[in-house]
Amino acid sequence: MEKIELNQTPVRTARNFNINNIKLENINIPTEIKPFSNFKIIGDNSKVEIKNKSSKAKLTYGLEESLTSMVNNNSNLELSCIISSKTNKETQIVVKLDKDNLNLIENIELIAEPDSKATVIIKYEQEANLEAFNNGIIRCIAKENANISVIIINLLNKETNNFLSIQNELDKNSNVKYTIIDFGGKNSITNYYANLIGDNSNNILNTIYLGKQEQLFDLNYIAELRGKKTNIDIEVQGALKDSAKKHFKGTIDFKKGCKKAKGNEKEECMLLSDTARSLALPMLLCSEEDVEGNHSSSAGKIGEKEMFYIMSRGFNKSEAMKLMVRAKFNKILENIKNEELLNDIETNITRILENN
Repeated sequence: MEKIELNQTPVRTARNFNINNIKLENINIPTEIKPFSNFKIIGDNSKVEIKNKSSKAKLTYGLEESLTSMVNNNSNLELSCIISSKTNKETQIVVKLDKDNLNLIENIELIAEPDSKATVIIKYEQEANLEAFNNGIIRCIAKENANISVIIINLLNKETNNFLSIQNELDKNSNVKYTIIDFGGKNSITNYYANLIGDNSNNILNTIYLGKQEQLFDLNYIAELRGKKTNIDIEVQGALKDSAKKHFKGTIDFKKGCKKAKGNEKEECMLLSDTARSLALPMLLCSEEDVEGNHSSSAGKIGEKEMFYIMSRGFNKSEAMKLMVRAKFNKILENIKNEELLNDIETNITRILENN
């Protein structure tokens, strides 16, 4: 069992905020990494080539050096997805942790060629009642005029430690949209970094998290805007019940040269119990003139008036709570066009909210 300190903010704040990093104790980091075989690739791949080998991951930030080294030196799932389609193709990468595949160390790179379009779905599943480990790096390189949508769905169980580093590089006129559904993991720790290099590049990041019991979510989202008229939009919607905890750190950094760039971040958390806890640190950094940045963060319990109004329409308290949570999530869930996938997510939302 190890103690690790990870997911540092790019700029330090006062220690009493307790949000500069996350410290985890009693983390069982595997030393023997066996081959991982329980994955499948679904979709029309005629213009989406997937190779069983990816490049070494060089990260600007990442979660922590030892976790990055583990992926570079001991990954047991390496995939390189090269996208050249001019029409939107959907590809699913589905991995499932089971008794024969308990430790997943994945290195996935997405390379969107100029003018390409695609949707890539990465879905994590797991057999119930198994303690497992996931440590992964996903890198996306969007070349000029590329348009790529990445959907990440975490349905791991609450016994598993989940570590994920995501890094993006956006060239001129490229569009990269992420939709992250984060439900699983005893500790679910995510580091997201976007480097908007090319002029007019655009990055949208939408996240839903939903926690119960003793789950911990730590989200560290960082965007650096360098090109002219670049744009980053971050929206995070979450709900916590029981004694679940969430830390959100969002940093938008306007670098020299990014004139007329825009950045927005919004994070909202619904507290469904008296013991759920939420911390948030939205930050704007700026070294350029003529830019526009906005940020907001809020956390609070469901309003009694709203609950009373819904219950007066014939719903019980549990049903009213589910309706309010779903209402918050719906805008982001609309990004998912795959009906089977959407039904699976909605089933998990219901299960988490109903299961005590």
